[in-house]
Amino acid sequence: MKETITRALSGILFVSLLVASLLNQHALIILFFVFGIIAIAEFKKLIGLKSFAPYVVFTILYFIFGYWQLLMNSSEGLDEATQILQVITIFVQLLLIKDLFSEKVIPLFITKRFILTTFYVSSAFVFLILIANFNHTFTPKLLLGSFIIVWVNDSFAYLVGKNFGKQKLFPSISPKKTVEGFLGGLLFSCIASYFIATYTETLNFNNWLILAVIISVIGTIGDLIESKFKRQANVKDSGVIMPGHGGLLDRFDSIIFAAPFIYLFLRILHYVS
Repeated sequence: MKETITRALSGILFVSLLVASLLNQHALIILFFVFGIIAIAEFKKLIGLKSFAPYVVFTILYFIFGYWQLLMNSSEGLDEATQILQVITIFVQLLLIKDLFSEKVIPLFITKRFILTTFYVSSAFVFLILIANFNHTFTPKLLLGSFIIVWVNDSFAYLVGKNFGKQKLFPSISPKKTVEGFLGGLLFSCIASYFIATYTETLNFNNWLILAVIISVIGTIGDLIESKFKRQANVKDSGVIMPGHGGLLDRFDSIIFAAPFIYLFLRILHYVS
């Protein structure tokens, strides 16, 4: 009972901080910078990287691509650079997906550790900021809607999987995840997209429905990839900063993996509209 209360209070605090930050651009920039630093620290520990350099790289990327475009409301000279960052990030993620389907451990030689920390964690927080600045307009409801889909997907994947799950989704990495749970999370995410489209008045239902599928599928893959890193490190959680929930990376694993794909979809919408 005590653990349940602790978990609930920790979750409420996390959601409250996140929602409150969406009311102000400066608060959003600061909070997600702090989140990014914590996530990098947790990931460095998972992969055994002791260098201080990832913090420097993250700060540079975050300032140039996130802070400047959001607070200065300018992307002059950065559009092409942002596209390059996005291509590299997605390419690295595709390699991680390939490694997910291999029974071998993910090779973590020093160069790959830097690449993963930069393009698996650091750049993801940049894209989270850019999602909130879609089309150079501060639109925090886009980011909030994306998080809501993640929360709905995770919650109903757990509930459906616990009550109806029989076929294991990826038993070698996450024994508790089931195909039924995955489909349940996907279904309710799609249902949630209707209400998000209605009440946020950001994108139409069709676009939010597509985003729900993207976030549910890619987010689940992101969850599995982080689980593989934890399994390799022989730890249950990425950290202990959130009592009852584990580390911050545990709470962000789905959204950070989906973020570049969400932003890619938004860019496509911008160019075809």
